[in-house]
Amino acid sequence: MTPEEVAQRGWDGVDVVFVTGDAYVDHPSFAAAILGRWLEHAGYRVAVLAQPDWRSCQPWRAFGRPRVCFAVSAGNMDSMVNHYTANRKVRNDDAYSPGGRIGRRPDRATLAYCQRAREAYPGVPIIAGGVEASLRRIAHYDYWSDKVRRSIVMDAKPDLVVHGMGERTLLDIVRRLAAGEAVGALRDLRGVAYRLGASETLPEWKDKCATGSASAECPASQGTGMASGTQYGDEEISPVHEGTGGASGTLGASADDTIVLPAFEEVAADRRAFARMTRVAHLETNPYCARRLVQYHGREAVVVNPPAWPLSEEEIDAVYDLPFTRKAHPSYGSEPIPALEVVRDSIQILRGCFGGCAFCSLAAHQGRVVQSRSPESILAEIARMAEDPDFKGTLSDLGGPTANLYRMGCSRPEVARKCRRLSCLHPTICRLLQADHGPLIRLMKACRKHPAVRRVFIASGVRTDLAVRSPAYVEQLVRHHVGGHLKVAPEHVDPDVLRRMKKPPIESFEAFCRRFAETSRRAGKRQYLVPYLMAGHPGTTLASMVRVAEFLKRRGWRVEQVQEFLPGPFDLATCMYHTGIDPMTGEQVYVPRGQRERRLQKALLLFDRPENHALVREALVAAGRTDLIGRGPGCLIADRPARSRNMGHSPPSAQRAKTPGKRRPRPPQRPGPRGRRPKPGD
Repeated sequence: MTPEEVAQRGWDGVDVVFVTGDAYVDHPSFAAAILGRWLEHAGYRVAVLAQPDWRSCQPWRAFGRPRVCFAVSAGNMDSMVNHYTANRKVRNDDAYSPGGRIGRRPDRATLAYCQRAREAYPGVPIIAGGVEASLRRIAHYDYWSDKVRRSIVMDAKPDLVVHGMGERTLLDIVRRLAAGEAVGALRDLRGVAYRLGASETLPEWKDKCATGSASAECPASQGTGMASGTQYGDEEISPVHEGTGGASGTLGASADDTIVLPAFEEVAADRRAFARMTRVAHLETNPYCARRLVQYHGREAVVVNPPAWPLSEEEIDAVYDLPFTRKAHPSYGSEPIPALEVVRDSIQILRGCFGGCAFCSLAAHQGRVVQSRSPESILAEIARMAEDPDFKGTLSDLGGPTANLYRMGCSRPEVARKCRRLSCLHPTICRLLQADHGPLIRLMKACRKHPAVRRVFIASGVRTDLAVRSPAYVEQLVRHHVGGHLKVAPEHVDPDVLRRMKKPPIESFEAFCRRFAETSRRAGKRQYLVPYLMAGHPGTTLASMVRVAEFLKRRGWRVEQVQEFLPGPFDLATCMYHTGIDPMTGEQVYVPRGQRERRLQKALLLFDRPENHALVREALVAAGRTDLIGRGPGCLIADRPARSRNMGHSPPSAQRAKTPGKRRPRPPQRPGPRGRRPKPGD
């Protein structure tokens, strides 16, 4: 992280400078640590420039001119999501900064970091990646500026953008650059996007299964996480080019391996074109059958190659077997990194998710194919953790994006090669999905039996529609892995909203609740579910939020926190928010846009709080549900608010009228203990 540390290693320079918007934490939950260790494992010298001052290019010169490239990332989160709430207010803290301090990275960090790298050393290749770059690889709606922005390829102007998880693609790039190839020659790699100049011609792309990247073959013969079928619902996606080719027209002779998206100028002006672009882009995310995407921006174009192949079990084991210290860099001293405190003693057993929730960006970045580690690799990581004297024998989590997708995938690889379904679980669980919890149950038992382990908790969210199918899994989970509370995410109860979210019906969640409660009772444990619910999602009306409040009332649940829908780039739900159109069906969707309505929806989920009485009353009146105001057993709120200091009412003693011009004499002060004045409570 410093030139002094470079000198201590005896290096006369570095190959790659990894620029990140996060504090540097050498833990496998942090991208800079994984990619830096992975490149180091391959023999390259890597320096990490963590949270540099972007106001000048001097920090980019700290390690001298990198021999291979700059690798630029905004960090583990999109910088705009990191900075601002769903109400566009500045957040009070940054979990990825020392002490949780804000202001350590700029807005749209990838753009600023690429610019400074270019200023510091012109001619050094710049490779951008991470969540921010990955989700902005084509034209996208930007919630914070409320407009459609160009691809980050055009705005940040890196030589290449790596979309998706970067281990394989970044290593291929570094190897080929180090071997003397020009960065322009790397446009044949999977998992990259690049800018095509107005005078350039599109290179031929032959997507052959045996030649995926420079170092790997297509693992299509392995189990995948893709569902069956070649379509979404009853709609097929045609290989015929959609949209126009901008000023240059179409790409000439059409090819089945390339699709031209509607041009930036078209999607910025026409919401139906934006919805069409979103639909096509999402249908081209299966690495086994995805085609190259081209989107014109004026006379230039952005070219997005198909996603990189998923990692095999041996490859993902090799990544997580690297010698991570699991600590923040010593330069931060005693200042904690809040994000590290949450995951310090956790273990990732998988990556990727085939759930396909409309508001989630996991599939767009980590992919829909679940990639699982071997039990041997996971137990070896526990053994390494046990060598740390600070480890107390408790694993805080054994999971990933979702806790119970371990070793699940399509039972028919030949079908998975051509599947374009966005979710293996919605609208129904695919009949070809191999959803056996047996391997996970055996892994949980093995971790519990490890001599260094006292407790193993599951803190990642559980996919309840799958869990309810396995009584044995629920039994193991409830008896051994719940620390009093278990996070679950029904998100909503209204059928239409759940359909827009691509979540299972509420009946599936209620079945899991019954099984969880019964199993906890038989185990003699008082344990509770912590439901995650969302306000403001496209399709949500005040009437549908009232139904959620009634659901909570019937169950006697009091929600501590509420998620407010935040439109992140690339997501299906973001397309609905911007266009009012469901991109997969073409249906019109109601969108709650104003801050007032969003506040009313949030208040309905927190109806039991006295300070929300006025907002809840307003929402119930607007929804035509005044029957829920009163003293009846099914009512959400009383006719009148209860007096409460939390509601801003002053106590009676403070409401007495004061006589003008007169002051009440202060009572004499008595000496308190050891001569000090008495304090309240003495």
